[in-house]
Amino acid sequence: MVKKNFYLILAVVGVPVNLLTILVLLRGKCGLSSCSTRYLLAMASGDLMFIIIEIGLWQLRFYYYPKSFLKLTPVCSVIHALREAAVDLSVWFTVMFTFDRFVAICSHKLKATYCTNKTAVIVLATTTIIFCLKNVPVYFQFKHGKIIDNLPWACYLKNDYFTDIRWRSFAVLSMALTPMIPIALILILNALIFRRILMVSRARNSFKGQKKGDKEIDPEIESRKTTVILLFSISISFIIMWSSYVLHLLNVLKPLLDFREYHTFQSVAYMLRNLSCCTNTFIYVVTQPKFREELKRMLKYPFTLIAPYID
Repeated sequence: MVKKNFYLILAVVGVPVNLLTILVLLRGKCGLSSCSTRYLLAMASGDLMFIIIEIGLWQLRFYYYPKSFLKLTPVCSVIHALREAAVDLSVWFTVMFTFDRFVAICSHKLKATYCTNKTAVIVLATTTIIFCLKNVPVYFQFKHGKIIDNLPWACYLKNDYFTDIRWRSFAVLSMALTPMIPIALILILNALIFRRILMVSRARNSFKGQKKGDKEIDPEIESRKTTVILLFSISISFIIMWSSYVLHLLNVLKPLLDFREYHTFQSVAYMLRNLSCCTNTFIYVVTQPKFREELKRMLKYPFTLIAPYID
């Protein structure tokens, strides 16, 4: 019952929240660079796709429409492949945004050529194509459970999935690509960004001869403050939400818990992972004053959502 209500609320809240985020970001009045905005748009779109596929077509199916056509073997095989692609894209769009901010802050030479709208579009499009193609084999992992009226129903992993070295290698690759490598990259990139900020701040303070207690504000550092706070908030939220799922994948707690306890832990791990698709919007509201203002304006004057596109 808890999972049923949780996923229903997540779907009811997550879809409009991410749609609103997309509409606000499309207006381009949040005080962020156009390059950053493109990455945030991709992240919101990826999260929206994740909610529709993972929550709407998969999780809620068990509680609200268990005997629908979604249980047909070809259909649920496609859903499995789309689920994996949605998870991959939601995670890797976050990695791409983190890397873009890393370049912008830590490499002035590369910034001029990399941190552009054109590069952002190329990076996001390439990421989407790669992970859509990567998950094509997922469709072929499954076999039907039974035949009813000459139609195959249900999806069960094929027997050779557990023995064939190719399938096992694919499983390891999938786990490495999402979420192991992304988590490592996000931690490393954020650590390097934080180190760079400290180094620059100390160097400028020393150069300007600022004394302890001096309240002089460096305009360049202040101009980056909003984006850096946003980046760190998104990264911390991502790590927290995915940490339980990583422990589940690595079977760290399985020897320490009985079957019932581990099943509960597994359910919580998936719930937290899936909740991550809704947290970014709330992070924007808390950390971005201009995003908050735009959101309030849109909620107060809904016509402004479509007016710019009518003109």
